[in-house]
Amino acid sequence: MIPKELLKKVRQIQIRTSRTVNDVLAGQYHSAFRGRGMEFEEVSPYQFGDDVRLIDWNVSARYGEPFIKKFREERELTVMLVVDMSASGLFGSRDQFKVDVATELCAVLAFSAIRSNDKAGLILFTDRVEKYVPAKKGTLHVLRIIRELLYHRPRGRGTDITEALNFLNRVTVRKSVCFLVSDFLCEDFEPALRVARRRHDLIPIAITDPRELELPDVGFIALEDPETGRHALVDTSSRKLRRRYADQAQRALALREQMFRRMDTAVIDIRTDRPYVEPLARFFRKREARR
Repeated sequence: MIPKELLKKVRQIQIRTSRTVNDVLAGQYHSAFRGRGMEFEEVSPYQFGDDVRLIDWNVSARYGEPFIKKFREERELTVMLVVDMSASGLFGSRDQFKVDVATELCAVLAFSAIRSNDKAGLILFTDRVEKYVPAKKGTLHVLRIIRELLYHRPRGRGTDITEALNFLNRVTVRKSVCFLVSDFLCEDFEPALRVARRRHDLIPIAITDPRELELPDVGFIALEDPETGRHALVDTSSRKLRRRYADQAQRALALREQMFRRMDTAVIDIRTDRPYVEPLARFFRKREARR
């Protein structure tokens, strides 16, 4: 039995994200992602301006006039949402936790997929793969994906991106569009990322909270690493400590950006203190322009 409060949340996310898909991202998702290829549809008489390379010489010889081949895009894609559910997602210094932002983002992407008649699937992971929802079409299926994102209670606390990507490669036979949604607070996943990128159209979405980049000056505060459980008492009034914290955060970001640049992989950077729609739309526009 699904609690009424959960159903209410699912419905709220459906309404909020559907409006985003229809009003802001309408057409951009479809234009940004190619189908699997071009499929022959029919032949038709040659018209002035048609590409002569498309002339079907066999049919033209048979009827004594030029005919051209027409093709249509094999549109159907499989979109896999690979989502980090580790304990660090339960952090947010503003209105939403990182995991809440991830849920809305995934809802937008899943609704965009089914609007284009594509399939959407879900992989939830921590330091292990915790949930797999095979890709399907339809609004009811997207609502199930949202429900899993809201309702799932992770067993693990840490992050293992390598295990998640290895699982993705095992369960998806065909090339898919894979959105990897994480805060990327882990190490040593570059080799697995390279393998997955060769097999799939891999798009990392990095979610960051502003307090992960700099500390406020509020005196002594108790900090906890959500993935390891370690505690520390920190004096944030120390300018030296705040600067060291910010420098370390910027170094980690720079290393991550260098890794993605080495693989020529565009990252969608999302902040919990800013709307996610514009970075997502900007990525779709750039992707369409590259096509």
